[in-house]
Amino acid sequence: MPAYERAELSDAFWDVGLPQQMDTSAASSPYFNVFLASQVKANDKGFLSSDHTVRTLLEGASHVHHVFPRNYLKTHGLRRSRYNQIANYVVMQGEINIAIGDDPPAAYFGALWRQCGNGEAQYGGITDADVLRENLATHCIPAGMDEGGKVGDYIEFLQQRRLLMAGKIRDYYRSL
Repeated sequence: MPAYERAELSDAFWDVGLPQQMDTSAASSPYFNVFLASQVKANDKGFLSSDHTVRTLLEGASHVHHVFPRNYLKTHGLRRSRYNQIANYVVMQGEINIAIGDDPPAAYFGALWRQCGNGEAQYGGITDADVLRENLATHCIPAGMDEGGKVGDYIEFLQQRRLLMAGKIRDYYRSL
């Protein structure tokens, strides 16, 4: 790795600088676009999807979903610049997005884990716990959303997810 690259892309950049730069509400953010590129390269499935990849969703009718739904956060007094954070965005199928609606994350993540136990899909088609864990990991969703996905946990969620997203972008960059 050239010296300039080592200096500019040090651990401090990946662990602090990039996550700070991702504190933005611009959906056109280059950081979010690079994150999506990392998902395309990895052939990741869409958020909660058992069938469609991020690539096919981006090529077709994808929806950018708020992990903490926009209206849920609005009803709790958060401003647009806070609920429209790139660390709150995932790409998913429209029908899954519609099924989630304005449900609080604690409710729909809890239902996701229950559907893995009983096989009755309510959100998406994932009914296997290992597949769900993998899907959440590829989307850099912090653990414990079924227990901590309440509005008071939102800022901590954003901080944790930015770190996870930065790690995925770093791995993608190093794979090029």
